[in-house]
Amino acid sequence: MKIVIINYGAGNIQSIKFAIERLGYSAILSDDPNEIKEADRVIFPGVGEASSAMKKLRETRLQDLIPNLSQPVLGICLGMQLMCNRSEEGNTSGLGIFDVDVVRFSKNVKVPQIGWNQIQGLKSELFRGVTEKEHIYLVHSYYAPICNETIATSEYGVDYSAALQKDNFYGVQFHPEKSSEVGAKILQNFLDLK
Repeated sequence: MKIVIINYGAGNIQSIKFAIERLGYSAILSDDPNEIKEADRVIFPGVGEASSAMKKLRETRLQDLIPNLSQPVLGICLGMQLMCNRSEEGNTSGLGIFDVDVVRFSKNVKVPQIGWNQIQGLKSELFRGVTEKEHIYLVHSYYAPICNETIATSEYGVDYSAALQKDNFYGVQFHPEKSSEVGAKILQNFLDLK
C-alpha cells in the first residue's frame, strides 16, 4: 500500500510517519502532485496557522489537487480545518470539502485546548472498534461546529466536531498519532477503508 503524507511545510509530519511505521507500514513525505495522486491513502497533516498554511498550499498548487483526490484522504488537526469552507484564523478560505466554517473558541474557555478529551457520537468506519467516550489528544484554538458531516463530537465549552466525513474525505481535529492505542486503532481503520 502506498501511503503519502502531504508535505507542505506543516509541522508534525514525522510523528505521523512514525505512527504509520508502528502499524507496520511505510509512508512517503511528498508535495509531488503525481505521487499524491498515485497514493492508495493520503494523509493531510497540519500544525500551524490557517492562512499561512493555505498560502503554502497555493504556492505548491496543492489547493486544486486535494479536493479532487478520489482515494481515502485523512486530514489531521489543521489539515481537517483547511478542508472546511473558511477559517476565522487569519480569515482565510479553505478547500471547501466540508461545508462548515471553522471558528475560534469563546473567551469563556482557556485556549488553546491542550490535552486529553473524550470523543462520542461515533458514526463511521473510521471508529470501528472504538468505544464511546474514549480519550484522544488535542491541541487547538479553533474548531468546526457540528454540521451534517460530523462523525464524532467532543466538548470544550461547546459541543464541536471532533471528526468529519464526506465521501472519501475524513478529518479529525485530534492527533491520532499522539492518542495512544485509540489513535493507532483509528489510523489502522483509515488504512483498512475499502
